[in-house]
Amino acid sequence: MRITERKYYNTYRRSVGNEIPKLIENFDYTENHGSFEYLTKASAVYSSNIEGNSIDLNSYMNYELNKERFKKGKEIEEIEDLIEAYEFAQNNKLTEKNFLNCHKILSKTLLIKNKRGKYRIEPVGVFGRTGLAYMAIEPEFVEKEMNKFFEDIKYLISSKLNEIEVFYFASLVHLRLVHIHPFRDGNGRAARLIEKWFITEKLGRDFWKIPSEEYYKKNQAKYYEAINIGVNFYELNYDKCLSFLEMLPNCLR
Repeated sequence: MRITERKYYNTYRRSVGNEIPKLIENFDYTENHGSFEYLTKASAVYSSNIEGNSIDLNSYMNYELNKERFKKGKEIEEIEDLIEAYEFAQNNKLTEKNFLNCHKILSKTLLIKNKRGKYRIEPVGVFGRTGLAYMAIEPEFVEKEMNKFFEDIKYLISSKLNEIEVFYFASLVHLRLVHIHPFRDGNGRAARLIEKWFITEKLGRDFWKIPSEEYYKKNQAKYYEAINIGVNFYELNYDKCLSFLEMLPNCLR
């Protein structure tokens, strides 16, 4: 599966894509939904929450107002690292080098130093309550897959795409990165960040404001169910990917 794949595009366009231009037109990008800085923090909080961080947005913002009265703790540090990674992405082009630097930033509390911003060299599985749910590609093939991944991103960024196509490919970028699982930890956070990064490369800085992380958190069970389209990297059935691709546009409703 390449992220340039258009196999599902026509079905996507009929199911939800044709609504995207109108959803974008009607989406409120003004300060009514919060400042750019505030919405960046919200993105980082919700993305961290999906990974089990217990600090909600209200608690985090109150911590920011009264830092001297709170002990920071690991969960606060995780969120602050992810905010820093979003801020780096907002001020840099989407390239493999910059993406790896983002992971280096966001994983400061997740991984030891020599694992940050580097592709994994060990096997990684995703485990649920009943055991192993998904086995990612073997570590010796990760770099090759990521080279193809960024070749495709470079091609898509240089291509003329309409708004429907941008959202379609952004979701494929997110989904494929999760399935490659290139890092020892921080894959989900990185996938949600790069999805939005890709959109802003194509449609402009204002799209950092869309509440995709909040939508995924509020629909977390559906989010994980939609990602789960195979028990391992070699048995992924992308014919089932539409339910995931449909989620991103719904964050604009």
